[in-house]
Amino acid sequence: MTPSLLVLTDFFQAANRALDYATNLAEPLGARLVLLHVRRDSILDPELFTGRLSNLSKEAIGLALNSVTRGLAVPVVAEVGHGRVAVAASDAAARHHPTLIVLGRPDYSDEPDELVHTTCLDILRIAPYPMLVVPHGVVSTAPPRRVLLAEDGEPFALGKFSGPIHAMFKTLRAEITVLHVQSEANSEDFAPLALEAVRRAGLAEGLPPMQSLTVVNSNPAEGILAAVQPGDYDLVVLIARPRSFLSQLFHQSTTAKVLIHSALPVLIMPAQ
Repeated sequence: MTPSLLVLTDFFQAANRALDYATNLAEPLGARLVLLHVRRDSILDPELFTGRLSNLSKEAIGLALNSVTRGLAVPVVAEVGHGRVAVAASDAAARHHPTLIVLGRPDYSDEPDELVHTTCLDILRIAPYPMLVVPHGVVSTAPPRRVLLAEDGEPFALGKFSGPIHAMFKTLRAEITVLHVQSEANSEDFAPLALEAVRRAGLAEGLPPMQSLTVVNSNPAEGILAAVQPGDYDLVVLIARPRSFLSQLFHQSTTAKVLIHSALPVLIMPAQ
């Protein structure tokens, strides 16, 4: 079956950057794009009364979809969903079985972390698919190869997503550096455990030998962000465990803080 990437769009800059990134990723994967715009007309939408929704007419949505899909170098189908984004994305994912759900991250620099509403969290809770979040300032010209994968030393499994994610990394000839953040310089080194966890998850076979990087920082999110340098890496990968994205305190988690502040695209892989 031809792989697909489900790309969410609201036609703003962040979504357009995510579409560019997904297009560059889809070409080497031989994947098609499923471009989803959601008419956010649910009274339960948390941003219904904030003025942040586009509220385009059906005709305007059709014109906008034609505009952004015209001339793309990969096959694309466009769909319009209704209601809450997470529910519409879950429905589309159930029908298309994408390798990734791709969305843009707006500029949150003027908002406190605890006030940031992340569509990513809503989708993870309803449809825990691997999710690629592209910052609004990223300009994509080539698919990612230099991958920084943060791992805490605990085993993880990706279930049905292990095969497609490994196939993607293999096609991209990804060079993976496994990052482990430890709280004290003289504490036990868990870097070998982190490397072994990635191998056991089935992500390393057939790839160049993985490298290891240890950062000392009492705050895991700060440690990861310190290592995320655009000159050194193209993509940061996080393992999201259910206790993280199902928690009411997700906005305080390492995953959320890296997601909000990373200068690089973030691939969130939900562990089983």
